[in-house]
Parts: sequence; C-alpha cells; structure tokens
Amino acid sequence: MATTLTTDSTAALPTLIRRLTGDEKHAPSAHSTIDVLQVLYNRVLRITPETADDPERDRFLLSKGHGPVAYYAVLAAHGFIPDDWLDDLAGPESRLGHHPDRMLVPGVEIGSGSLGHGLGLGVGTALGLRAQGLLTPRVYVLLGDAELDEGSNHEAIAYAGATGLGNLTAIVVDNSSTTHGWAGGIASRFTVNGWTADTVDGRDHTDLYVALTGHRPGRPHVVVARVESKG
Repeated sequence: MATTLTTDSTAALPTLIRRLTGDEKHAPSAHSTIDVLQVLYNRVLRITPETADDPERDRFLLSKGHGPVAYYAVLAAHGFIPDDWLDDLAGPESRLGHHPDRMLVPGVEIGSGSLGHGLGLGVGTALGLRAQGLLTPRVYVLLGDAELDEGSNHEAIAYAGATGLGNLTAIVVDNSSTTHGWAGGIASRFTVNGWTADTVDGRDHTDLYVALTGHRPGRPHVVVARVESKG
C-alpha cells in the first residue's frame, strides 16, 4: 500500500538547488514550481522511494519539463535519487538531463519537456487506473499557463470533463507567460468542461494544500497557482 512521505524538504531545498548548475535560462520556470512541488511531496502525494512501483501509488506527471531543477532537488530531498547526482546536471554521464527521463531517474513517471503533452498523458493514466479497478490512486499533472496555448490540452480538458475523471488533478502554475489567455481567467477554461477549480496564491502552502486536496467525486479538478510574472 502506497503511503505519503513524512520528510519535510523545506530546509534542505535551497542547498540542493544550488548544487544544480548549467540551466540558468530556465531558472524562472523551475522557481515558479517550487512551492507546489514542496506541498505535493511533503503533504499530498502517496508515494515514497520504496513504493515508487506500487500500483496503488499516486502518480505525479511534470508536464512543465523544461525547468526540472526544482523537481530534481525535491526528488533528492525525499530520497528518490542520491544528492550527488545534482552535481552533474546534463553531463555526458549524468542521469539528470535538461528534460526528465523516466528511464533514467527514479520517481519520474513520464519523459517530458515538449510542451503540451503532459495533460493528455495524465488523462490516459487516469483512465488506465480506472479501467484496472485502481480507484484509490490519484494522478497529478503540473503544467505551465503557456502550455495551455497548445491545442492538445484543450482536447484533454474536454475529454476528462466528459468522462468524469474524478481521479485527475491538474495544477497550472500561472506566471503570466501565456500568449493568448482566456476571458474569465484560466480556471474558466476548465470549469466550462465540467471540472471543479480553485485559484490560489502559488506561494502559500496552506492554500495550496487545501486546493490540492479539494477535489470532488466524479469530476476532474484543477488548481491554478498564481505566482509572480516571469517577466
């Protein structure tokens, strides 16, 4: 049976993140996700290094894979990967690339980086769990607001709502980098398709926890986590 991690990564993360160098251009992308990742791994996700292959585990999919520094640091803080891996980001022999690779990094569920794919993969994963009768695990997908410019996301949003994927939670980190935007805000793009939604301060851990655990039966859920503008 999968369990929630009991390690709090808050104190360790700054030091671990400083060990990862060579991807400074994506630092804003990584920084925007750090609080969501902390709350997920400290308090929400039912997964540990020992249960990383347990069918009953929760699944976390990083769709925003082009800024993985914070993700790698959180995985190290919780024992999924050794700390010393952080000292060689994207080196010739490194397992840690500029995009996470599920075949190389323990705890990573998908290879990601090309924007717009994660939510569709999350929908497929949630459907697969339901088809297997695995009703306890949840699927959490973290994406950026600019990814929603990709049409594949809108198909995933519509399909998840129509099929009532109540085991799916999307987290959209909103740092005002989207090109087009939506009338009524990001959440409205989901709720019109039957999702439930919460929009919160993406730096407030209490609000994030309440939103991330605020899903309702029979409907997919989205958390819009607002952070400072990328620019």
